[in-house]
Amino acid sequence: MLIFPLINDTSRKIIHVDMDAFFASIEERDNPELIGKPVVIARNPIETGGRGVVSTANYVARKFGIHSAMSSKEAYELCPQAVFVSGNYEHYREISRQMHEIFHRYTDQVEGMALDEAYLDVTENKIGATSAVKIAKMIQHDIFTELHLTSSAGVSYNKFLAKIASDIEKPRGLTLITPEKALDFLANLPVEEFHGVGAKTAEKLEVLGIKTGKEIQAYSPQILAEKLGIFGWELYLKANGIHNSPVKPNRLRKSVGKEKTYGKLLYLAEDIKAEITILSQKVSDILGENKLQGSIIVIKIRYADFATMTKRVSLDEKTADFETIAQQARKLLENSLRENAGVRLLGVTVTGL
Repeated sequence: MLIFPLINDTSRKIIHVDMDAFFASIEERDNPELIGKPVVIARNPIETGGRGVVSTANYVARKFGIHSAMSSKEAYELCPQAVFVSGNYEHYREISRQMHEIFHRYTDQVEGMALDEAYLDVTENKIGATSAVKIAKMIQHDIFTELHLTSSAGVSYNKFLAKIASDIEKPRGLTLITPEKALDFLANLPVEEFHGVGAKTAEKLEVLGIKTGKEIQAYSPQILAEKLGIFGWELYLKANGIHNSPVKPNRLRKSVGKEKTYGKLLYLAEDIKAEITILSQKVSDILGENKLQGSIIVIKIRYADFATMTKRVSLDEKTADFETIAQQARKLLENSLRENAGVRLLGVTVTGL
C-alpha cells in the first residue's frame, strides 16, 4: 500500500469574506422602504408566467424557505407577499468593485470568487498587522461604514477552512479556526458541509458508513480514491485540515471609482459640484497609488426618486491628474442636473485603464 506524506502548511493567514445576502442587501440599502420585508432578487413570476430563478433573498425571505437557485414560482408559493426585484447587476458589480478596493488596502493577494466573496492572503499585509482576525474586523468595519452593507468573515490557515468558517455565524459573523482546533472541528462536520459534496456524493459516502469528517479522517485514502476518484483523495486531505491551494489574484482592475450616498439630499449646484470634486480627488489618489491612468471619465447621479443616470467622456490621452478628472466630471455634471431634484448619490469613475 502506498503511503503519501501529508504536508500541511499552517503558516498562512487566510481570510474569506462573504457578503450577507449581497444583492438583496444592496436593494434594501438603496430603497429603505424594503427593510423588514421579504426581498427576493428575481423577476416576479406573475409577470413571467412562472419562469425565472432566484439569485438571492434577504434573511426575512429565507425564513420562509426561499433560497438561491430556487424557481421564482416556488418562491412566490412559499411567500406570496415577498417583494420581487429584477436586480441591477451592473450596479452590483460596481459595489463589488468598491468592496475589492477595500480589500486592496490591506493586501494585493485577493482572489475574487464571485461578486460577493473573496479570499485574502494576509500573511504579509500592507498595514504590518500580525493578526488576521484584526484585519478581518477592520475590513468588516470599512465595508459597513463606507458601503453600508454587512459581511461575514472566516479566518484560518487555508482557503477551505476559511470558507467554512465564514458560513458559521452569518450574518455579521467572524469565526477563527486555528491549526490546533482544525481536526476536532472537521471531525464533527457533517459530510454535506464539505464543499464539493453534493447529494449523490453524500449517498456514496453513506454506503461506506461515512457521515462525518471523523469517519473520513479514519478511512483509507486509497479506498476513498477508488470509490470517488481524485475527489476522494482531496476529501481525505480536507478532512485532515490539508488544503494547500494558494490565494491566486485573478482580477485585473478595469476601473477606479468612488461614490457616496447622502443621508441629506443635495439640492444646490455648488454643493453637488463640491462633492464631485472631492470624489475626483479620491479617484485620482487611488490611480496614483496604483500607478494607473485612464482615458474615460464617468459620473453617476441618483436622484431622490431613485432615477439613476450616468454620463461619460473619452479623453485623447490617459490621465490620473486630479484637476483633469475634476474638470471633466464637473463639465459632465453641468448638462446632467435636473432642476429642484434632490441628489442622493454621486459617483466618479475613471476607466479605460
